[in-house]
Amino acid sequence: MAIRLYLLAALLYLAACNDTTVPKPRGYFHIPLPEKKYQAYAEPGYPYTFEYPVYGRVVKDSTFFDDQPENPFWINIDFPGFDARIHISYKSIGGTNRFETLVEDAFKMSSKHSIKASSIDEIPVQGGPGVQGFIFDVGGNAATGKQFFVTDSLRHFLRGALYFNATPNYDSIQPVEQFLYEDMQHLIRTLRWRNG
Repeated sequence: MAIRLYLLAALLYLAACNDTTVPKPRGYFHIPLPEKKYQAYAEPGYPYTFEYPVYGRVVKDSTFFDDQPENPFWINIDFPGFDARIHISYKSIGGTNRFETLVEDAFKMSSKHSIKASSIDEIPVQGGPGVQGFIFDVGGNAATGKQFFVTDSLRHFLRGALYFNATPNYDSIQPVEQFLYEDMQHLIRTLRWRNG
């Protein structure tokens, strides 16, 4: 009788082990995200002010493709905890900086990512008084997934782009990109022009 029970138990055990194995999906490390809190950027003499996150650090842009920036109002917001940066460039409208050309250039710069992008959405944005433009939401493994420009169409034109210091892999950076995208939107909502 004991042998029959043993054979029955062994048979049931073997029958239960016929499931096919499924490989574990590829995963990424959990990245803790800080609490949202903002501070003002209002440097004397700058033609704009805005709010940016306390976990970011504003650094004056000192080079532009190994040249000096066009004007002293180009800055970067570095996010050391994420190895990311928002490049911000500013141009005064007028003279050689025609409004139509600046807008056309902003659209061209976002479309350069179409080779790697799975999609490019052009989202109209409205900030404070006289602040309007577009956010370019670039899907896929493009070098920069989020870009924007805002303007008052008369005097001021500001462009920004979010970059990560890593090989583009949308699956791995998506949570952090979305987190910093919210900060980019806050920057646009709080942006104010100075006319003096």
